[in-house]
Order: sequence, then structure tokens, then C-alpha cells
Amino acid sequence: MLQRVQSIYLFFASLALFALYMVTLANNVYIGGKPTSIKITGLFQDVNGAQQHVSSFVALTAVLAVIALLPLAIIFLYRNRKQQVALCYSAILVILGYSFWMAQTVKNATEEAAGVVLKSDNFGVGMFLPPLGILLIFLAIRAIKKDEALVRSADRLR
Repeated sequence: MLQRVQSIYLFFASLALFALYMVTLANNVYIGGKPTSIKITGLFQDVNGAQQHVSSFVALTAVLAVIALLPLAIIFLYRNRKQQVALCYSAILVILGYSFWMAQTVKNATEEAAGVVLKSDNFGVGMFLPPLGILLIFLAIRAIKKDEALVRSADRLR
């Protein structure tokens, strides 16, 4: 059923991934002597007090849309719980791969532009959203397995 707790977990996992479009991955990175923010959509430099889009990460942006829709699609497979669990595990692997790609893109953007090494105080909220999505998907898997156990116990009683 759609009104189960795993649907809520999967919905919030999708929201956490979509939130990557709005938050920064790294901020206050000085590239060319100008403070730069790194988002999923690209590099943004502070020019005369306004954020100016310097370069784009088109592939990173497009793939995020597909990955963020994956937990939403999993919600509607509630009739086949085994398939739902399998897709949840595959979504976790995809998010892990995407997180690695995202981190390497941020690292390469800072090193190529100015040889700047990122420090922990440069990390934005965006670096912590994929692990949050993974955690929420794990909670959904646990809830799906509880649902399956409940259905099996009810089938035994019939």
C-alpha cells in the first residue's frame, strides 16, 4: 500500500536528493582570487556581490534527476516487495557511485582551477545529502522487510 512508512522514507530520500539542486557542495573556495561556490549545476563566482555562473556540470545535473526519481519510482512497486527491496539496494549502489563522481568532480574543479585543496570547513550541506538519502533507503528496506514478515504471518493464519 502507498500509505506505509517505507513510502515516507523513500519520498524523503528523493527529496534529499532533489535538494542537491538548491544547496552548495563547497563554498568559499577561492579560484582566481574570487570566492567561488560549487553546486551540482556548476561553479558560481562572486562578482560585484552577485553570483555569476562560470561553468556547468551538465552530466552531473542530468544524472541527478534520474537518480532522485528512482526512490519515487520504487514507491509504486509496493505489490512486489522482493523487487522493491532489490531496487532499493541497487539505488543505494547508484547513489554511492554518484557520490563518488560528485566528490571527484568537486575535487577536480578546485585543483584544476587554482590548485586549491578542499578543507572540511569548505564543505557545504550538499556533501551530506547523499548519505542521508542512503540512510533513508536503508530504513525503507527495513520497513519493507517488516511488511513482508507481517504478510507471511497473516498468510500462515489463514
